[in-house]
Order: sequence, then C-alpha cells, then structure tokens
Amino acid sequence: MRLIIGVLTDRLLGDPQGWYHPVRTMGSWIRMWEKLLRRLLPKTKNGELAGGVLLCVAVLALSGGVPAFLLWLAYRIHPVLNMILGSVMCWQILAAKSLKDESMKVYDALEEGDTEKARYAVSMIVGRDTKRLTREGIIRAAVETVAENASDGVIAPLFYMAFGGPVLGFLYKGINTMDSMVGYHNETYEYFGKAAARLDDAANFIPSRISAVFMIGAAFFLGLDWKRGWKIFLRDRRNHKSPNSAQTEAACAGILGVRLAGDAWYFGTLVKKPWIGDDIRPVQAEDIRLANRLMYGAEWLGLILAVAVRTLAAAFA
Repeated sequence: MRLIIGVLTDRLLGDPQGWYHPVRTMGSWIRMWEKLLRRLLPKTKNGELAGGVLLCVAVLALSGGVPAFLLWLAYRIHPVLNMILGSVMCWQILAAKSLKDESMKVYDALEEGDTEKARYAVSMIVGRDTKRLTREGIIRAAVETVAENASDGVIAPLFYMAFGGPVLGFLYKGINTMDSMVGYHNETYEYFGKAAARLDDAANFIPSRISAVFMIGAAFFLGLDWKRGWKIFLRDRRNHKSPNSAQTEAACAGILGVRLAGDAWYFGTLVKKPWIGDDIRPVQAEDIRLANRLMYGAEWLGLILAVAVRTLAAAFA
C-alpha cells in the first residue's frame, strides 16, 4: 500500500519547489563527510581510496539508519503513523514526475524555437557541457537523461522498495546520490570516488537491466516498436564505460529508431563515446515526450511487479 500511495503522490506532486527533500540532506552529509575525511587522511592514492571507502560506510549508515529509526519510532507511536510516514518516504524516493517536468522544459523551449532556452534547460539535467550542443544534440541529451534516469530515479528505487521497503529504498538513494557527487573519473575523484562508483555499479546492475525490459514492455503496450527495441538492447547495451548506463538508452534508442550517445564534451574535454542505436531517422523534439511515455509505462510495470513481490512476501511471512 505504501508503494502505491508513494507512486500516485509522486505522479501528482513530484518534487514541489521549496519543500524539504531528504536527498538534499544526503547531499549535505556527503559533502560534510568528504571535507572531514580529506582533512584527516593523507593526500595519497591509498589515503584517498581509504577515504572513499569510509565515505561509503558513513553514507550507508546514515541513509539506511535514519529512516529505519524514524519508521520504528512512528510504529511505536501508532501503526497508522508508520503507514503515513512510510508512504511519504516512498514518494520522496521516486523521481518520475520531476524527471518528466524537467525534460519537458527542454521540449517546450524547442517547440517555441528558443534553442538557447532549451540549451539552458538541458544543462539542468545533464552532466556534459551544453554550450556546443546543436538542436539535435540537445534532444539526444534530454532523451538519454530520461532513459538513463528511468532506471536510477524510478525502477531501481521500486526494485529495492519491493524487497526492503523505504529503508532499502533510501539506502539505494544514498548510494546513487553519492555516486552522482563523487563518482567521477577526474583528478579530484579518481581515487576518492572509486568505491562509490563501484558500489553504484553493483547496486544498479540488476535494476538497469530490468528497467530496459520494462521499457520494451511499455513499448509493446503503447504500440511502439518493441521488437526493434529488444534487438538494439541486445546489441548496444554495452556501448558505454558504465556497465549499466547503456541498458535503458539502448532499449529507448531502438524503440524510437534513433541514434543516442556519441562523442560529448565534459569539463572542456571531448570524450569519445560509441553510438547507441541506428540512425533510421533524425531525432526530433517529440522523442522527448515519447521517452517520458516509455518511462511512465515502465514505472507502472515496475509497480505491478513490486506490489506482487510485497504481497507474496507478506503471504509467506
């Protein structure tokens, strides 16, 4: 029940501006621990590797321990309070509406013919440099972000909440947030962020593949080309340095019949990346809308599976 309420609330409210969100608190914790560990440990390869491991331990303890304690306390007060708090937590862990709203800002700007506005909007949701992006590059970046975050922000949280409720969901969210902040291959985080990056790879290994399959299933129900989605998924799902990022991107590219990925600029450096998908047709703004429909379709399939898992677990408990 908490999962269903959480999904419906996210669909309705998303992440309202100005409201408290625990992920922002996680970000503050991560920055605090990073500064402390860098100050205490030697600035050597081994020192930074050790600091990264300790950061993971601290983030896991806090992101899992705090919600577990709050839910325990709520249950001691009254089971209904526990239900309400758990439902709110499930809502806060999901990011489907926020992802849709932010990506559709790119779509709206493109439809208005304002490329600069679209370039700014896409810069809010991607990690690459956006100043050089053409209209096609802006669309690709938005579609890739929706496809990749369909796993990170929607299906993976549902996967973990199916097995461990909000506590395991927040544990995953802590791992994912930490990776987004320190899991970079650059001079600053090459060693300090290695443990976080590896932990995130492990946490997303199964969910990213399930997400791609759900996206292909959503294409079937939406009347889109699910067969081509399956073909490109099998062929291109490893076309990324990350073992997980190309899974949903490959499925999405195949379903839409476009090419995603390719070379991109990061921090002033051109990074060579393989293409994902076939160039059957040029990308167009409508692909952003279609990617969001696939993301929502995958979410509903994920919710059905998650509820089934929770129901079976309760039946055999």
